Amino acid sequence: MADKQATREAYGKALLSLGAENPNVVVLDADLSKSTKTADFGKKYPERFFNMGIAEANLLGTAAGLAAAGKIPFASTFAIFAVGRAFEQIRNSIAYPKLNVKIAATHSGISVGEDGGSHQAIEDVAIMRAVPNMVVLVPADGEETRQAIFAAANYYGPVYIRMGRLDVPLLFGEDYSFEIGKANILKEGTDVAIMANGLMVSMAMEAADDLAAEGINVSVVNVASVKPLDEETIVRIAKVTKAVVTAEEHNVIGGLGSAIAEVLAERQPTPMVRVGLKDTFGESGKPTELLEKYGLTKLELVKAVHEVLAKKQG
Repeated sequence: MADKQATREAYGKALLSLGAENPNVVVLDADLSKSTKTADFGKKYPERFFNMGIAEANLLGTAAGLAAAGKIPFASTFAIFAVGRAFEQIRNSIAYPKLNVKIAATHSGISVGEDGGSHQAIEDVAIMRAVPNMVVLVPADGEETRQAIFAAANYYGPVYIRMGRLDVPLLFGEDYSFEIGKANILKEGTDVAIMANGLMVSMAMEAADDLAAEGINVSVVNVASVKPLDEETIVRIAKVTKAVVTAEEHNVIGGLGSAIAEVLAERQPTPMVRVGLKDTFGESGKPTELLEKYGLTKLELVKAVHEVLAKKQG
């Protein structure tokens, strides 16, 4: 098994398996099938694959129609186009009637890299989280992506699945079990919790190892299901650690950090530090350099842990 895999690659492979199992699964793309990795599904099941052209409103509107006819459509394009160009169709044609459409968005976040700020979706989770009836999933690695795709297909209703372009470390084996609405505790600690999703989960694990060498005992919680949120697990961990850091490849406004802050403010007030994009657009550059520039690194997580521990002790 490779040490790294892009979540979009895992998505393409999952679609092939899902298509073999379920003849009602259909796939739509907006002329980006090589990049979104839906091309292999199109080759194997040409009668169940639809290239809608560079017309995202058409993509999501047609997906709504297919869902109304009993199909399980996976509508794929880059996150910035899915959310940015077809919001009205998502809201009024899919979420409002709670149709069974899966919006599989790739190339999210600044790790898209050289495509630059215009193509780096850093607000998509916030937007989708605010839409009633919408499930929002941000898998951390290839195996979790595979399972999230199957879970989305088995769930009746709209699902937004956020995936990336960059190869990320593989964290989970086939013994892992993903469930919509459930957080996954990767490490139990007593001093502080890092709650993360997407590519920040592997960084959280690395940061926890470094902090252990300093004598700091860290819980790491993978929160792939942003909506519905596993409030019980979040509250339970916060009660134990009494300090929380959140980490996401997204604007700190409206995403995972905001979702967790909302829960803790009402149920378990806890000192927090949010790691993410500080309300800024990205720019063109190599993915690893961009992650470093915008503070989405292991070192930034270690710094955030020290910051929140100072709040806790103060």
